[in-house]
Amino acid sequence: MHILEQYLRTVLLLEDRITDYEREQHPYNIPALKNFHCMDLHPRVTFLMGENGSGKSTLVEAIAIAAGYNAEGGSRNFNFHSNESHSSLHHAIRLVRGVRRPKDGFFFRAESFYNVATEIDSLGVQGAYGGRSLHEQSHGESFMSLLLNRFAPNGLYILDEPEAALSPTRQMAALAHIHRLAQSNSQFIIATHSPILMSYPDSKILHFSENGIESIKLENTDHYIVTRRFVNNPQAILNELLNYD
Repeated sequence: MHILEQYLRTVLLLEDRITDYEREQHPYNIPALKNFHCMDLHPRVTFLMGENGSGKSTLVEAIAIAAGYNAEGGSRNFNFHSNESHSSLHHAIRLVRGVRRPKDGFFFRAESFYNVATEIDSLGVQGAYGGRSLHEQSHGESFMSLLLNRFAPNGLYILDEPEAALSPTRQMAALAHIHRLAQSNSQFIIATHSPILMSYPDSKILHFSENGIESIKLENTDHYIVTRRFVNNPQAILNELLNYD
C-alpha cells in the first residue's frame, strides 16, 4: 500500500481541546503522552510497545474510537456499552486519513473480548466468525476464529495485546495471516508485548517510555533483549531471580 493510499496516516494531538486541569490528570499525565504531538503510522503495520501503564493501550483505544469503532471492541456497527471505562483522549486527537477508505475493520482488545463475543451471539452473526459461538472456544481459538474468518482484505484493524490469547505457535500463525492481509491492502495498528509479532519486517515499532514515543528497532526493545537473554541462558537468569548461589 502506497503511503498516500493508507487509511490512517498520522495521529495528531489537538492541544486546544485539553484544559489545564486535564493536563494534570490521566491519561494526559502519562509520561509518554505528556509531550505527544503527532505520530506517523506505517502503511501496513504499526506496533505500539512499552511497559504496562506506558500509555500504548490508552492511545490505541483512542485511535479506535476516533476511527469510529466501539470502545469495547468490534466493528463500526457494534454499539453496545457494558463498561464506560475508556478515557477522554479520543476527543483530543485527530486522525489524518489517506485518500482511500477501508472496506472493513475491527477493534480487538483482549480485556473486553468476552463482551464482544456476547454481543456477537446476541446479534446472531456467528456465521461471520466461523459458524461457532466464540464462547464455546478457548481464548486463543476464539481470537484465531476472529482473525481467520472475520478479518478481510482492504481493512483497518486495530488490536490491543492480541498475544494475551495466543501461545507462541499461535502467535506465529497469526503473524502469517496478518502478513496475508497486509499484502491485500489492509492496515494494522497493534499494541503488543510480543517480540514474535513485532518481528514482522514491513512495519514500524513505536516505543512508549518516560522519554515519550520514539521509533525503535526490534533488536533494541527491552522485550526482545530480555526474551533473548532468558532463552540463551535460562539457568543464569533463574539463579539471579531466585537468589540461588
